[in-house]
Amino acid sequence: MSLQTSSRLISLLGHLQARATATGPELAALLGVGERTVRKDVERLRELGYPVEAVRGAAGGYRFGDHGRLPPLLLEADEAVAVAVGLRSVSAVRGIEEAGALALAKLQHVLPDRLWRRVRALSESTDVGPADTATNVAAPPVDVVLLADLATAIRDREGLRLFYRPAADVEERVEADPYRLVSWQQRWYVVVRHRPDGRWRALRADWIELRVPGAGRFAPDPLVGGDYAAFVLRDVAFSGWSVHCRIAVDAPAEEVLRRINPTVGVVETLDEGHSVLVTGADSVETVAVWIGMLGLDFHVTEPPELVAHLATLATRYAAAIPPR
Repeated sequence: MSLQTSSRLISLLGHLQARATATGPELAALLGVGERTVRKDVERLRELGYPVEAVRGAAGGYRFGDHGRLPPLLLEADEAVAVAVGLRSVSAVRGIEEAGALALAKLQHVLPDRLWRRVRALSESTDVGPADTATNVAAPPVDVVLLADLATAIRDREGLRLFYRPAADVEERVEADPYRLVSWQQRWYVVVRHRPDGRWRALRADWIELRVPGAGRFAPDPLVGGDYAAFVLRDVAFSGWSVHCRIAVDAPAEEVLRRINPTVGVVETLDEGHSVLVTGADSVETVAVWIGMLGLDFHVTEPPELVAHLATLATRYAAAIPPR
């Protein structure tokens, strides 16, 4: 068997793993060969012990037989969820969305049903926010068991009871109904509806400690429009950052909006020539980068740490200019 044939068989095996049923013409197009070659390659896989079945009828083709699925992949529960987290995150990277989805589909064939249900709950419960300017603050560690528990609660419509600790000296007891996980900027959020007032909120997962038992099942009442990632971006702009600020900009809101990534914050109109950018980040250094990239005149009066940092930058930049 030639190296080219071996490579094609591996590719064919991958396509069969990723699909419930694949027709001969589909496989031929994916492999760049004729249907006769596909038939010969299927026979080779059968000779090697892979249970490839022929499916008759209008929607016929080829599939793996249920009696001969590949052996379960030996992963612990947290390892399986970690793989799903990684694959779900790369789905937001332009150009490899399909590859990530296919890899996730292949997991189904090699994970035991118990783990696959947990992985699928995470995948189906997660949105990914758009990428933006990086931060100089290290991303918090991801607790994959917590993410899986949150995803399961979303799938099963189980309310949450939790401690929420956005700061070292702050602890809030929360009861809420979970609707969606959102991954954004190397941080994870769960969009919830508070009990009993029903207000929407985005909670950072690394600030959550779940309490057992939960708050009981709930009847779903989804967010209007269903764009949970956009809701997280808006909510974080007002309450989810370590540093919050309002930047007065000498330009109309429309001009500011044209110059920023919508993940940076929210723009409010003051008058025809002035607006306010409500933004934040995990450090004053990151905020300074964002507003510096506006290319517009702006004014900052708070927080004091940001004012001090901008003064330091002004001195540093001025010193970097050679005398005229």
